[in-house]
Amino acid sequence: MSASPRRPVPKHARVVIVGGGIIGCSVAYHLTKLGWNDVVLLEQGQLSCGTTWHAAGLVGQLRAQESMTKLIRYSTRLYSELEAETGLGTGWKQCGSLSVARTAERMTQIKRTAAVARAYGVDCQVISAREAGELWPVMRTDDLHGAVWLPGDGKANPTDLTQALARGARTRGR
Repeated sequence: MSASPRRPVPKHARVVIVGGGIIGCSVAYHLTKLGWNDVVLLEQGQLSCGTTWHAAGLVGQLRAQESMTKLIRYSTRLYSELEAETGLGTGWKQCGSLSVARTAERMTQIKRTAAVARAYGVDCQVISAREAGELWPVMRTDDLHGAVWLPGDGKANPTDLTQALARGARTRGR
């Protein structure tokens, strides 16, 4: 992974971001998208060399708060468009996710989760154990009560996403 060539640190900036992980690069990307071109990002090593490089990259849309769910839903849209904008791959793949229930109590819980998801505008379906097995054939299903399928969930490569966000910021910044 390569960072942009070292440049002298400017004497003035409207915003200085410390840390070149996915969060820092996302902040820089979004500020420059809003028209702020006087943004500096400082990283002591290479972009995504901290905790970002070993993140799993799983992107589940449903969160405990509606505001966080909206943020993740925005992120999935961004991840699907970022490669076209920057020319860098992000590893984004919308593959969906399953939550399974092995007990009746767990099935009740995931039905409640599905109701919350629908209330937040997240596409989800309560499905049978057989349907879950069709979605993921290697899974044992004879002990399942059912599952919830969220087709909009996915995965991405956090390091590649960081690079794409940084490039997007660089192309609009100074």
